[in-house]
Amino acid sequence: MDIAQTIQQMASEAKKAAAVISRCTSDQKNRVLTAMADLLEQQAEWIFQENRKDLERAAAAGLSAAMIDRLTVSEKTIASMAAGLREVAAYADPVGTMGETQIRPNGLRVARMRIPLGVIGIIYESRPNVTIDAAGLCLKSGNA
Repeated sequence: MDIAQTIQQMASEAKKAAAVISRCTSDQKNRVLTAMADLLEQQAEWIFQENRKDLERAAAAGLSAAMIDRLTVSEKTIASMAAGLREVAAYADPVGTMGETQIRPNGLRVARMRIPLGVIGIIYESRPNVTIDAAGLCLKSGNA
């Protein structure tokens, strides 16, 4: 499968997931975020093993020392990612909240309601912690 097909498949699957995620309750989202944090910590050794493979491939591909450093996952990285997910779980759920209300000249009240966008695509350099941060924020806001 080439990169275009891979992205197309990922987008299609994300669109299906977005329909489910957008209907999750705050409690469901918070439980998933907390479970993700727990799993990061529980699976740390496996993550380190897989990261070593990534680092070997990166070195073989000639990536710079700076890029390899960004790609490296440490105990501190895992702890930071898990703490970040727990922090996001503690945030108030933005979905369904109302912004500023204005009253139009005809008496109609107009307000902005925060709703999920659906699918969010993010392009960034090799930083595993960004993947977790983005996933956590997307989930909390009801997006895939």
